Amino acid sequence: MTGRIRAAAAVLVIGGIAVAAAGCSPQSSETADGKTTIEVGDRPSADRPEDRKYFDERVSAFEEANPDIDVKAVETAYDPTTFQALAAGGSLPDVLSVPLTEPQGLIKRGQAADLTDTLKSEGLLDSLNPAILKLASDADGKAYGVPTNAYSFGLVYNRALFTAAGLDPDAPPTTWDEVRTAAQQITAKTGAAGFSVLTTANTGGWQFTGMTYSFGGTVENADGTKATFDDTPSADALALLQTMQFEDGTLPANTLYDADSQGQDFAAGKIGMMIGASDRYYGVVQNLKLPAEDFGIGGMPQDGGSNGTLSGGSVQIVNPNATDAERTAAVKWISFLYLQRYFDQDTAVADAKASNEAGSVTGLPGLAVVNEDAYDTYFDWIADYINVPSANFTPYLDASAEIPVVAEPVNNAQEVYGALDTVIQTVLTDRNADIDSLLSQASTDVQGRLTR
Repeated sequence: MTGRIRAAAAVLVIGGIAVAAAGCSPQSSETADGKTTIEVGDRPSADRPEDRKYFDERVSAFEEANPDIDVKAVETAYDPTTFQALAAGGSLPDVLSVPLTEPQGLIKRGQAADLTDTLKSEGLLDSLNPAILKLASDADGKAYGVPTNAYSFGLVYNRALFTAAGLDPDAPPTTWDEVRTAAQQITAKTGAAGFSVLTTANTGGWQFTGMTYSFGGTVENADGTKATFDDTPSADALALLQTMQFEDGTLPANTLYDADSQGQDFAAGKIGMMIGASDRYYGVVQNLKLPAEDFGIGGMPQDGGSNGTLSGGSVQIVNPNATDAERTAAVKWISFLYLQRYFDQDTAVADAKASNEAGSVTGLPGLAVVNEDAYDTYFDWIADYINVPSANFTPYLDASAEIPVVAEPVNNAQEVYGALDTVIQTVLTDRNADIDSLLSQASTDVQGRLTR
């Protein structure tokens, strides 16, 4: 690992693209003049004029660079409540962004095109991060999607509090035992809460899932048909939180944190450590004015070896009914819109320069969607415009090379997280909470959600 950033980072592009509302639309076709027409989703809605303008400009630029391809942009976006109806009715666009939780289910249901040969012919397959591409591939290694954005959990910490507590801000805890010890030291020396977890609005279950992964467990089995957290890894994760709350006194008095309220307390120096992805930097530094030099992030703490870290993000899928020509055009579009900055120096520099001049966070690390060589080169290109303290992300980047990434639960993740919020809240408010009983009850509840 060099000093350069090697995990994924996103330049905050002006007019950045976000998810829009879902809707139905006709399928694409190959026209009589020999052009291939593809329908692409995720066009920003009219109430976001800057984003829409940027997207439309990229469509025009793509068509100019690829005169044999016409792009029809629609606002259709992934919505779990409408996706199956769109798929059954043949109304999916040729290209659509879906959460990283979805590809395995889509593959099993035949709802995404096999892109392996197309990615090879376009020279893109070997340019992607194999660890992330695996999450969009089947058991035989065939790729059914193109990851374009990814994150993974790490340990976000306040470097100033570390220094005040006599801890090394360049060497954050890597195990949960070390987290407990560091939290005790932070609370004893500074009066701040040593560690904090989210507990409401499905975020408690989300972070509990991440902790379970790091203890070597799972929340659902591979196909999402069985709840699997009623076991030792999950119990150990909860026991740690219960101990830190009631024996150590190192967790905050507030046991009903959402992301916003936790971020406010972290930025105010009231919390020493919390679970988060590197994009937490946006919230606590840019929005809540934590001094940039005080932001630190390490890898997700582990228990008993490198077990895993929860990951998420976005994957571009292609309609399984697309012709070979449409699949090729779709992959070209995906590469152009989402990945071009990693492979074209002019694009990388222009985006980074515009982002930097607009005062946006530029060069923020995350989880790489392209391979290491491409990403090193990308960061060399944009070095003059990076405005984050890159060295503060080194512990996270070093750990990312060693800790396996594990996707979120594939079946009804948000409902599962909501059910697990109650478990976390109970453990943090009742020193006599029976963890085994809580997990058993929650498992029964979740199992009903998975099989209905």
